[in-house]
Amino acid sequence: MLSRTADHLYWLARYTERAENLARLLDVSYQMSLVPQSIAAQNENWRAILALNSLESAFAGSYPAVNVDNVLRFMVADATNPSSIYSCLRAARENAHAVRGTLTAEMWESINATWIEVRQQTFEQILARGISEFFDWVKLRSAVTRGVTFGTMLKDDALHFIRLGGLLERGDNTARILDMQYHILRQSDDEGASDFYRWGALLRSLSAFQVYRKVYRDAITPARVAELLILRMDLPRSLHACADGIVRMLQLIANDASAETQRQAGVLHARLHFARIDDVLAGGLHEYLTDFMDRIYELGDGISRDFLIAA
Repeated sequence: MLSRTADHLYWLARYTERAENLARLLDVSYQMSLVPQSIAAQNENWRAILALNSLESAFAGSYPAVNVDNVLRFMVADATNPSSIYSCLRAARENAHAVRGTLTAEMWESINATWIEVRQQTFEQILARGISEFFDWVKLRSAVTRGVTFGTMLKDDALHFIRLGGLLERGDNTARILDMQYHILRQSDDEGASDFYRWGALLRSLSAFQVYRKVYRDAITPARVAELLILRMDLPRSLHACADGIVRMLQLIANDASAETQRQAGVLHARLHFARIDDVLAGGLHEYLTDFMDRIYELGDGISRDFLIAA
């Protein structure tokens, strides 16, 4: 496969997954903002989203203050923000258009229809219909595109690069969501129903609430939330599941230059496969997640170098 084609497929998947995960992050933050708290604490949580995505300077250049309305507008519909949901869906469509002949008709139609619908909505219209409804729509469109992709694409290198990009982005974003929300929740003094609501919102943001109930059949605790989202191989959005998928995809597309990248992916997978949550928490969850995100970033660099940059 041409490096240029592989690059477009890889980034098509990453941008689609990024839009979905951003919707998940913003949705859980919005749901948590509805819990009684001070305005200062609420705005600090929204500021954390900007910091998580390294967007503080870009935001400050366009908006006078950090608050729920400004951050949502910036992260949802601001075309000047390359990390907004709007920009991610636009980039996904542009990458799909560049390799339209490689995609199935159903896949192209799904991606193109998503872009057409999102560009027809203003932020005011999104708010009027309900911001959570919009986030659900983004997640649904991503799921539709993913289902059409796996259901219609030939199981060749094109599909492998799509899956690789999606898994890399999903692992990185799961770690980011957990890192930010876990820190906020651990700092909270709330107990009882409010605390349960916050942990439940975090699990729901990663489609893991019902799974948690099925696996643990007990009250929601921070350690078990971390274990589920990091180490459980059977949860599709866990870090362990993403790392396992990355290893398998790299094996399928391996070339003469990719041995070191495969080794790095194998090391990351082994650290998750043999880890225990008590050891992870004892060493510091933030440090563990930061190390994971650094390793994902290095894997992305390796993949670009080995497969996506033409010699």
